[in-house]
Amino acid sequence: MDPVIQRYRKLVFFIWFLTLDLIMFGAFVRLTDSGLGCPDWPGCYGSASPLGSLSDIHAANQAMPFGPVSLSKAWIEMIHRYAGSILGLLIIVMVYMAWRHRDRLGRSPALATAALVVVCVQGAFGAWTVTHQLMPVVVTAHLLFGMVTLAVMTWLAARERPYRPLSAQAARWRGWTMGGLALLTVQIALGGWVSTNYAALACMDFPTCHGQWLPPMDFAGGFSIIRALGELPSGEMISQYALTAIHWVHRNFAFVVFIYMGILAARLRSERGLRAPANLVLGLLLAQLLTGLTTIFFEWPLLIAVLHNGGAAGLVLATVTLLVRLFTAGQPALRALAPQPV
Repeated sequence: MDPVIQRYRKLVFFIWFLTLDLIMFGAFVRLTDSGLGCPDWPGCYGSASPLGSLSDIHAANQAMPFGPVSLSKAWIEMIHRYAGSILGLLIIVMVYMAWRHRDRLGRSPALATAALVVVCVQGAFGAWTVTHQLMPVVVTAHLLFGMVTLAVMTWLAARERPYRPLSAQAARWRGWTMGGLALLTVQIALGGWVSTNYAALACMDFPTCHGQWLPPMDFAGGFSIIRALGELPSGEMISQYALTAIHWVHRNFAFVVFIYMGILAARLRSERGLRAPANLVLGLLLAQLLTGLTTIFFEWPLLIAVLHNGGAAGLVLATVTLLVRLFTAGQPALRALAPQPV
């Protein structure tokens, strides 16, 4: 194989792996309340690392011992930023290679370029997360663009891997799979809204909520978009009824996603070329159910909450992989198994 193609593929797979890791670490940042560990951007109290800001961090921690700033939180936040910067630099290298060697790679550089655009938007939302003091809509958008980055990198990685060609009849599942990805995106947005509003424990029982199927809820307050963390647009503290509405919608929409994606994955297993990602979808759906319930019954343990976020990312990559393969349905085996110059 051409060494340029080998280097490009290795780079794509490494960036894909780093993107997934960064999403998991981003969840860790959020769940440990480290998002304001360094309350400025891009540095930490104007320094490149917490080592240069020890006095400022100590002073902030002394003023608010249980506040958002501590040395450990500062390091968690800055490591996340360092990793994000490395990801951005690697994507720039990937885009350069995609354009420079597009004839040898046999690929349009458009998708690689799209990855760079998305990660730049993602970085902007990361900065706004800090400057807007964890504003829920900004933090949720940061999460969503992280998932979009993962989806684009999954598409880039999946088309570089050999796989079995599919029958022309498999193409009929493209629309259904795109519908599943849309439902999954909505559910991830709802999950981000739960997390950023700290509504994970708004309902402590299951399958009912506060002992009722339809507990008292404030949907208008819970889903008011432009507002500060913990507040309503009026400036009043957000109510328990609003937090209950946020949790209840996420919980019940999960059943829609579970049923739809479960049936879809079970149907797609009939195609040998789709069996592995379809099985992954089924396994992750079960894992999401278990981690979601565990989060409630064990009052949001950190590891389980991070795994729940990781399961959502896994469902994105598995569903996108299914789509990539479905778009090769009916193509000759040679073309499906290896990229050809165009």
